[in-house]
Amino acid sequence: MTMPLKTVFYTIEKTIKEYRKFSQRNLIKIEKHITVDQALVLNILKEQPGLSQKEIAGLLYKDVAAMTRMIEGMVKKGMLKKLPYPEDKRRSLIQPTDKGEAILEKIIPVVLKNRKLALEGLTEEEVHTLNALLNKILTNLNRNS
Repeated sequence: MTMPLKTVFYTIEKTIKEYRKFSQRNLIKIEKHITVDQALVLNILKEQPGLSQKEIAGLLYKDVAAMTRMIEGMVKKGMLKKLPYPEDKRRSLIQPTDKGEAILEKIIPVVLKNRKLALEGLTEEEVHTLNALLNKILTNLNRNS
């Protein structure tokens, strides 16, 4: 059996964790009280307004309870607001507030710079190939789960 530290999955996990730490360090230079996950929530809601907490949790691979806590915290900070879902009063639609939108506009350049720095030295073709290979792994996992 191959040592776990020498597998591609270990390298993927380590890369993700390092990228998140790198991103967090750069985000708090611009907006002190935001996390990478909160920035992702704001960005997702900008691209796909009107999602429920459950839908956001699915997109971010978070459990619903953790997402509920995060969203409640963002509501308290004034970044998000919850509106009643028209067809189902048990659900809420989550929307960014003006403050949340302003924060997102402030951090977008940082997010783009983080991505650029992380991919520095890779050609466009290499990035495309890497993405295609990772998607093949995802397909294998989804097909066999």
